[in-house]
Amino acid sequence: MMYNVENTSRIITNDDYPDKTRVGYVRVSTVDQNEARQLEAFKDLNLYKIFVEKISTRESNRPMLRRMMEYIRDGDTVYIKDFSRLARSTKDLLDITESLSKKGVKIVSLKENLDTETPTGKLMLTLIGAIYEFERENILERQREGIAIAKSQGKFKGRKEIDRPGQWEEIYSLYKNRDITGTEAMNRLGLKRNTFYKFVKKEKDEDKGSSKTPETAKVKATKN
Repeated sequence: MMYNVENTSRIITNDDYPDKTRVGYVRVSTVDQNEARQLEAFKDLNLYKIFVEKISTRESNRPMLRRMMEYIRDGDTVYIKDFSRLARSTKDLLDITESLSKKGVKIVSLKENLDTETPTGKLMLTLIGAIYEFERENILERQREGIAIAKSQGKFKGRKEIDRPGQWEEIYSLYKNRDITGTEAMNRLGLKRNTFYKFVKKEKDEDKGSSKTPETAKVKATKN
């Protein structure tokens, strides 16, 4: 089957093919708009649906990939021209293949001539995973070494502490008394989730410290 080339993300459906378990995924960046080569590779595969993504590799939100993941079911097969079209990085590839595997879906990459359900395909994914862990550990080790050197030279100061917002006491009191939810408190204060709960923990720690009487502190010191 020949496919029309268009300058937009879309889903191509071929109702002439009764086998709905065969699906294709195409991705081209906004720089390279030519999807023709990928569609050409699919022309003899009798694919029921092809999800075409027109988006930059820097974008983590890929609507067509998400819709494909929602569509596929156990026993389906996803065809791609090569792994670089499916994933933006080694970690991204491992995450996607793991999600597909949990759904009972296999991937066939035409360029690599690889089927993730075959022994060779499974070995390849294992090797990719090992390479990713190796790269990750090397990066973390270099970071640790760099921090150690910076500390020895007195240059490392860590992340700058963020001050509590001006409305913190008022909003925290509402949150503490269950008058508003954590999400609403975050929105009012303009804080991210991790930062908000970090401040909440500090408040609780401070409350515990201030609740100790001199007698309690003295007893604890005596026991020690």
